[in-house]
Amino acid sequence: MSDLLYNNQHIYLFVALFLLFCGIAGVVYRRTLIGMLVSMELIMNGAGLNLVALNRFVSPENGYGIAFTLIIMGIAAAEAAIALGIIMLIFKKYKHIESGELKEMKD
Repeated sequence: MSDLLYNNQHIYLFVALFLLFCGIAGVVYRRTLIGMLVSMELIMNGAGLNLVALNRFVSPENGYGIAFTLIIMGIAAAEAAIALGIIMLIFKKYKHIESGELKEMKD
């Protein structure tokens, strides 16, 4: 049973696709900026899992998929740090972080 789970590429790709769709749905339907940030992290994690799974099953002799996943993780960490700083400034100025109510930022 365990060999079936570890050696089946479709399971990894299905989980990556599920993370991607959950992230896209979260970006579309979430109203708070924190929820949108978490959803973006889900999208990046789905892409990273996809790269690692394809690296393991298609070309296990090189580590390009793992290297790109590490780059994606670094970008996600930098994006989270910058976005949280921006969200803190928005909250400090407007006292809320609802994305639909931030029409004042267009000025």
